Amino acid sequence: MTTKEADSRVYNRKIKPRQSSDNSSSAGNHDKVVEEDARQWERCTEKIKIKVMAQVQDQLNEILDRVLTESVQSLSNTQSTVNGKTKNISSSRSQRMDDGKVFMARASLLDELFEISHIRTIYHMFIAVLIIFFLSTLAVDYIDQGRLVLEFDLLFYAFGKLGTVTVAWAIMFSYTLSVPYYTLLFWGSLYHKVPSKMGLSLGMGLILYLIQTCILGVFPIYVVVHHQLPPASRFIVILEQIRFLMKTYSFLRETAPVIMKNAPKEGENHRFPTFSSYLYFLFCPTLIYRESYPRNRHIRWNYVGITLGMILGCLFYGYFILVRLCMPVFRTQTNVPFSKRTMVLAIFHSILPGIMLLLLCFFAFLHCWLNLFGELLRFADRMFYKDWWNSTSFANYYRTWNIVVHDWLYYYGYRDFLWLSNRKFRTAAMLSVFIVSAVVHEYALAMGFGFFYPVMFLLFAVFGVAFNFTMTDKRQSPVCNIIMWVCLFIGQGVQVCLYCQEWYAQIYCPRTGNSFWELVMPRSWSCSSQR
Repeated sequence: MTTKEADSRVYNRKIKPRQSSDNSSSAGNHDKVVEEDARQWERCTEKIKIKVMAQVQDQLNEILDRVLTESVQSLSNTQSTVNGKTKNISSSRSQRMDDGKVFMARASLLDELFEISHIRTIYHMFIAVLIIFFLSTLAVDYIDQGRLVLEFDLLFYAFGKLGTVTVAWAIMFSYTLSVPYYTLLFWGSLYHKVPSKMGLSLGMGLILYLIQTCILGVFPIYVVVHHQLPPASRFIVILEQIRFLMKTYSFLRETAPVIMKNAPKEGENHRFPTFSSYLYFLFCPTLIYRESYPRNRHIRWNYVGITLGMILGCLFYGYFILVRLCMPVFRTQTNVPFSKRTMVLAIFHSILPGIMLLLLCFFAFLHCWLNLFGELLRFADRMFYKDWWNSTSFANYYRTWNIVVHDWLYYYGYRDFLWLSNRKFRTAAMLSVFIVSAVVHEYALAMGFGFFYPVMFLLFAVFGVAFNFTMTDKRQSPVCNIIMWVCLFIGQGVQVCLYCQEWYAQIYCPRTGNSFWELVMPRSWSCSSQR
């Protein structure tokens, strides 16, 4: 063995331990990385587990509360005889009719859906469309006038005369806050003392009805017609009139039977609803009166700010839809002679702005506006609507579109009708609710637009009733959901088309007299032939 070979062997012996130590250190680092990833994954799964368990716990609590409420109600509604073999059916039926809506703490459905990134992306797409509307308006104004102009003349016109609106609202609110409440207290303090309870109730009811007719019936109509309020201001006054009437009826309907049934004992004071609970009821987002509601612990002011921003965004969204998609088409259409072709084209052109306005009204009012007041008042029951977009029948659509109004119509219209008829005329009760709802909707539109054109009434009371009885809850096919959406698209197109045509016909072809036929006949039917 030469000296060179010996040196190389010694050198190799020195290198091998060094390489093995490097391999061991890299393996140790790799193990540390794997352990750190495992710990992070464990923490992440633990957070997901806690979140999922909290959601499951909330759902289980809601289900248990509902089951317990129904079981308690069913137990209280069934009364057996002494031998235990027969039941007092009429008594249990009347008690079931007295059961009312149960309020519980729950979030709005869209708030829960917006936690899902896929649904939130759809919301972002609508925001992107709003930005496109804004940019297109700027571009058109720059091309037409050579400068960037962003005028909102339509908004200033629609919400004009807000001072008159504020005074009218203050008068209606002051009446609703004081007269029904103190009338109830005065009637309740005398009800169990006078011998003629029926006479007292009829007399007080007649007086309250006459005052109610003057303040909440005639007065808002006088303000709208006499002061010639613009459309948005008209709708504020009329919708507040309807809201105050529905709230007043609910308050009297819920409290009067309790006073009649519970006579105070000697030496006891009358137990009346508190003024603070009634004041809270006038502002909270429900039409069903309760002495107390489930309340949240605190107000989420960031949620309030975001909701206010969404309401303003919806306001400008509606402005751009009308300015960019409706006004350019129907402003000049009055000059075109009426024909089937022009009508069909106008209806299909109105489908896109119509369905966008429908979704916008739903999101702006039923989600944003009601959640805003719910958050400010810490009102915990936020189920103002359900998943109406998944409906496969118009019956389910009518029940889930607007829970706030549906509850009022169900408990005070449909169910009271069944109670009065001893549950014999279900179809008549349903038809009466449809007719009342259609009349109120048409009244609001007629007073808001300033002309009578019963498009909403016909779609609601005729086609709505027909679809309600033909497309029932038994149909669960996805095809039925598609049919429902097709009907909504066409219905919204018809409404936007006919109301826009009539609006411009009222401007270009004003009435020449005040006869009955002049008031009820649509001007759009004859305006094109007169010009």
